[in-house]
Amino acid sequence: MTLSLVARHAGVSLATASRVLNGSDRKPAEDIAERVRASAKTLGYVPNAQAQALARSTTGLIGLVVHDISDPYFSSIAKGVQRRAFADRHQLLLAAADGIDELSTVGAFIAHRTEAIIMAGSRRQEINPELVAELSRYQQNGGRVVTIGQWWLDGAGAVTIDNHNAGLELTETLIQAGHRRFAFLGGPEDLVSATDRRDGFALAMGRTGLVAESITSNAFTSQGGYEAATSLVERRGADGARGLTVIAGNDIMALGAIAAFRHAGLVVPGDLRVAGFDDIPNLRDYSPGLTTVRFPLEEIGVMAADISLSHAEPRTDRVVGEVIRRESA
Repeated sequence: MTLSLVARHAGVSLATASRVLNGSDRKPAEDIAERVRASAKTLGYVPNAQAQALARSTTGLIGLVVHDISDPYFSSIAKGVQRRAFADRHQLLLAAADGIDELSTVGAFIAHRTEAIIMAGSRRQEINPELVAELSRYQQNGGRVVTIGQWWLDGAGAVTIDNHNAGLELTETLIQAGHRRFAFLGGPEDLVSATDRRDGFALAMGRTGLVAESITSNAFTSQGGYEAATSLVERRGADGARGLTVIAGNDIMALGAIAAFRHAGLVVPGDLRVAGFDDIPNLRDYSPGLTTVRFPLEEIGVMAADISLSHAEPRTDRVVGEVIRRESA
């Protein structure tokens, strides 16, 4: 079905039909526009997005790269990006990629002529130099890049998340509440966010002269938390674990840890306490309520999209967390 057939059906010129259906600023009277839209719907006409992009020199696309779309942390950020993009009449392309997959994903976004690429998620200690080079070339050719978590690309915008201070404040809050025996179930050591949260925890412990009874690292997943907690109980025994305050690297790990403690016959918070980071949306479905550090995840997505859509110089917005005390600790 072609645009010329729509124009003929509506009884208007091809130029008029194009102005209505291709989003031109020069629009005809509303009754004519409505007639064109009705004809397009009746005939099943769908505008050619590639042709529109060529005519406007813009695709109206934003690319978002996350580590794991099933993780509520990333899905919440994606929701915020999408909400802000839609408000600006942009469409979102979403890809879940980790490690080397990011390079091919970014290449695909560039091939589809996305106007901006948002890289969500913690950086690894060693960033793939090919990825940096690809994104740098993209920026030189007029594309915009925004990183979420840390700023790590010259010329890019960023929404930075203060994970170090989050680890510090959460631990200090629990110490001030009377907790004295701690274990830290951290995320992967090659992720900057994981090490920042652990280092904040260690600083708070050092300031008060306390020594952690266990510091480990595992995957930023429910299974990672479950395995880390199971190993902790196996090493110390159920009696040795009683009385501990366990801080997990994120909420998903914390929920996995609580499940492991329950399977070992330990009750949270009766026998030991658990806390996490992020305040993911589905925490309301769990009992006991989880003590955590709240980050405005959806708003972080909105902020990143806003930077990517701005015509001003790229900026960096900083986000700090808020400690939320609930029944688990």
